[in-house]
Amino acid sequence: MASFKEIRKRINSIKSTRKTTSAMKMVSSAKLHKAENMIANMRPYAEALHRVMEASLTADYSDALSSERPAGKVAIVAFASDSSLCGAFNSNVLRELLRVVEGYRRSPESVKILVYTVGRKVYDAIRKTDIAVTGNFEDLAGKPGYDVIADFAESLIRQFENREIDRVELIYHHFKSAGSQVLLREQLLPVALHKTDGGNSTDYIFEPSYEGLLNALIPKSVKLQLYTALLDSNASEHAARMIAMQTATDNADDLVGELTVEYNKSRQQAITNELLDIAGGHAGNL
Repeated sequence: MASFKEIRKRINSIKSTRKTTSAMKMVSSAKLHKAENMIANMRPYAEALHRVMEASLTADYSDALSSERPAGKVAIVAFASDSSLCGAFNSNVLRELLRVVEGYRRSPESVKILVYTVGRKVYDAIRKTDIAVTGNFEDLAGKPGYDVIADFAESLIRQFENREIDRVELIYHHFKSAGSQVLLREQLLPVALHKTDGGNSTDYIFEPSYEGLLNALIPKSVKLQLYTALLDSNASEHAARMIAMQTATDNADDLVGELTVEYNKSRQQAITNELLDIAGGHAGNL
């Protein structure tokens, strides 16, 4: 059995760690609240954009960004975090990225893969493999910014239009709630257009034309989808870290309770032994 000092030292150490995990949980909770507000503020714009696009679409519309073609060159964008202590958040992204890359490598067609990473953790992990990283956005994971992600989306659009890439896929955690984050694999390009059977469902007048409107809106929708994935990943990271730190705090409380019981038992046993020694010595003197 451990000595009094060893048990007391361990209890103090765990209490100190508990203070850290509790503080990190509160910080993550505050950051999560901010991330949720960013998503909520963006949602009305996204819904309005989709309504206008759906109203503009007809069965005979075609666009360069929506054209399907054989996937000879595929770009994969993986969203993770810059820091750790968020449970399996980063490892899940890395595992899915490796699975997707392996799937393309086993394809009968020769597929060239370009990997873009958002977040230092997935970038550091993927560099230890035989997969080359085409580009990394390290600071973007912790501080989501639309301008940077919009420029990146514009670059992907140009490469797709110039046939330098044939498909763009996203791997990220979709934020459903503080307790639920779902890992998604989503296609960014070519754009999946939900066409109507003919005619517009709403009686709109388009100036100069619905084709001109869609040609302007579809690139915006690509940028918005990429930005949404970034915000989703950011919110999911904070939620995962908050849950991980809450679990660590609860485990620390349980461990301190168990050690306190052990300490009290040891202390009581030591007092009993001392009393028996004193009583035995007194009896011997008689």
